[in-house]
Amino acid sequence: MKRLKALLIKEFIQMRRDKLTLAMMLVMPIVQLLLFGYAINTEVKHLPTIVFDQSLQQDSRDLLNSLRASGYFDIEYTAKSFQDINDTVDSGKAKVGIIIPPDFSESIKHGRTASVQVIVDATDSMSASSAISAAQMIGQLNAQKISLQKIQGYTGHPEKKPYDIRIRPWYNPDFVSAFYMVPGIMGVILTMTMVMITSMAIVRERERGTLEQLIVTPMKTWELMLGKLIPYSIVGYVQVTVSILVGIFIFGLPVRGSLTLLYALTSLFIIASLAQGLLISTLAKTQMQAMQMSFFVFLPSILLSGFMFPREAMPLFFNLLGNVLPLTFYLQIMRGIILKGVGLSVVWPQVLSLAVFILIVLSISIKKFQKKII
Repeated sequence: MKRLKALLIKEFIQMRRDKLTLAMMLVMPIVQLLLFGYAINTEVKHLPTIVFDQSLQQDSRDLLNSLRASGYFDIEYTAKSFQDINDTVDSGKAKVGIIIPPDFSESIKHGRTASVQVIVDATDSMSASSAISAAQMIGQLNAQKISLQKIQGYTGHPEKKPYDIRIRPWYNPDFVSAFYMVPGIMGVILTMTMVMITSMAIVRERERGTLEQLIVTPMKTWELMLGKLIPYSIVGYVQVTVSILVGIFIFGLPVRGSLTLLYALTSLFIIASLAQGLLISTLAKTQMQAMQMSFFVFLPSILLSGFMFPREAMPLFFNLLGNVLPLTFYLQIMRGIILKGVGLSVVWPQVLSLAVFILIVLSISIKKFQKKII
């Protein structure tokens, strides 16, 4: 028992000395519970919505008030033309577009069916399904109210149903899950490769002593960094190419935008991910620590970027937290180019965000890396 007691004391002392690993072991369960408990919500509400109300009558306002009161639609934009609807939905600012025709009120008053067009961004099938179900349900409820008001005598029923909610799913009308998942998987694979493997590879070099051997050579610091990072960049491009080919030839993925632009913007995401891996390598002392810290980046990227769960369903704090993750912006770029066919004029905010992230994280990483190796 004395030997066992001595061994236990030694292990606890060793655990106390490795404060970084101990902190990760304690913090990681808390982070996972918060992410899974609060950030993951399959009930998608508060979808940003743009409205083109050509009627501007009380009937159309009543319908819009019902949509707003449901909690599913946040009417944030007012369109002045059909082109406004197209541009806002293309850019991803709005997930739903509602078009009310000029004769909406007149059709209701004269007993004709009034049509309302609801355009839904179907690149995210979960958000699109919630929007479609909510729009149809609200349309039926409002139609029942109008029907009760139109009961004539004792016969009871109006001639036609008051509303015709016409749903138009854009970009992925058949709700093919592969179209939504394949671009996301590309980003996830790049994140895993660039962050986790890169950070562990640099730490492994330090553990083996080979990194110090490279430092004493006439090679400059920036040359050493490029030599370590360029091979993983090439691997990243190979992964993207393979993923696109598999998506096209096996899943029938439609690539509606420019592949040249896609590859050019992929370089920004690769650099951003490499910067994260380099930063982790300057903080971690062992490969185990590097793996744990990479997982600490990898898990929020999966859950908060919009890869699996719609960001509209997340609480405000986690939604804002997702805005500091490179994968969030890269997924918007990928899905925008591949599924929507948009160009740089639409995705420039995401490009700017990635550029700012690279500037900040890469600067910190280079500074700490230089201190680490001196």
